[in-house]
Parts: sequence; C-alpha cells; structure tokens
Amino acid sequence: MTPLQAAILPPSAGWFWIFQGYLLFRRQPMAMLFWSIVTSFFINVGALIPVLGQTVLVLLTPLLTFLTLCACRKLEEGVRIAPGLWLQPLQTPGATGAQLRLGLAYLGCSFIAALAAVLPFLSSMLDALGTAEQPDFAALSQAMQGPMIVFGLFYVLLSALFWHTPALVGWHGLPMRRALFYSMVACWRNKYAIIVYVASWAAVFFGLHGLLDGLAAAGASTGLLAWLSLPLDVVVTALLYCSFYPIYTTIFRARPAAST
Repeated sequence: MTPLQAAILPPSAGWFWIFQGYLLFRRQPMAMLFWSIVTSFFINVGALIPVLGQTVLVLLTPLLTFLTLCACRKLEEGVRIAPGLWLQPLQTPGATGAQLRLGLAYLGCSFIAALAAVLPFLSSMLDALGTAEQPDFAALSQAMQGPMIVFGLFYVLLSALFWHTPALVGWHGLPMRRALFYSMVACWRNKYAIIVYVASWAAVFFGLHGLLDGLAAAGASTGLLAWLSLPLDVVVTALLYCSFYPIYTTIFRARPAAST
C-alpha cells in the first residue's frame, strides 16, 4: 500500500478548492442545501442552550464534518443522496465511536485553549467587572480583547490539528494521534493555499453581508433583506461544505511531494 503522504500545492489551490466545491454542489444542489439547513438548525438550537448546547456542538463537529465529506464523496461518485444515506457512514462498525472520541479530544483541546487564553487576563477582566451591580461593558469589552486574540491563535493551531482528522480516522482508519499529526503536517505544507481559501470565503461572507447592509442604508426594505439573507446564507454554507472535500482529495490523493 502506498504510504499516506500530504502533497504540497500552490497558493492558487485555495481558489481551485472553492471552484471544485461549486462543481460538486451543482451535481445535487438540493441535497447539499438540505444539509446546510439541517446543520444551521442544530447550530442555532445549540446557541440557544447556554453551555450545554455549545458543548454538544463542539463535540459533534468532527462527526458532522465526516458526514459532510462522505456526502461529497457520493456526489463525486454520482450517487443520488436520499435522506437515508446521510447517516449511512455511521453504520460502519466503530465509525461513530471513533468520531465521538475525536470530538471529545476536540472539546478537551478547545477547553484547554480557552482556559490558557483567559487565565493570563483574569485579573483585568475581574477588575473590569468590578463590584457594581451594573458592570462597565466598555471596560469589559476592552479587557476581553486580549483573551480573544490569544484564543484565536490557539484556534488556528486546533484547526490545523483537526482539519483532516475526521477523514483520516474515518476513511483510513488511522489512530487519533497519528491522524492529528498527519493533519498538522498537511496544513503546514499547504498553509498558503489554506490562507487563500479562508480569505476568499471570508471575502464572500463579508462581501454579501456588506452588500445587504449597503442596501439597507440606501433605504431597501429590511424585511425583504432579511428574507434574502437567510437563503443566501444557506447557499453559501452549502457551497462551503462542498469545498471541504476537494481539499482532502487534492492533498491526500495527489502524487506525493518531496519531503520538506
């Protein structure tokens, strides 16, 4: 068996991944729109439940990512995705447990990262809260900037560790620690392509919402804009999900690159 090795791709691969995701989406748009709506529903419900909801969402992130990748692989193979096929990958013995263990690791790492980000700034945050019944929200917001920046840096590291891990665990059967290592190496080798990819999607999201805000400032109906915003978010999220799969296929199916 050919050893699993991450290819090194040019920065332009970031745009290629998005375009290939669009081509995948075109094959069965309704299926991916359905998945986008379902995941958005769970995310919104989780956000409404303090602590527990967010915890469950983080725990299930690898599993949902794996289901998304499996669906995209079916799109590539030309398989019609019926509703019953979405959970089919979890019928493989050990698949659900492996993804949930990965989710527990992701949850634990996220908690440690949050703790490490907050502790150095804890005294300044407590000072901003003060003893008054009504805290100084401006001071608290300023005190939170440091922890948010530090956590953001930690989150970049976490994203690299777990980016490819659901597929490496689910499809290649790699042990978790080895999969985390492979994912980190793959992301490091393709860091410039990933930067282009993330920046491009950020431009799309902020550009669309900036356009809607501009229309609102110009006097467009807020009700109409709210009605437009929801389907736009659903479509863009579905396209985003479809673009995950080409990242995996181009990095781990391309001819192995020379070691760095």
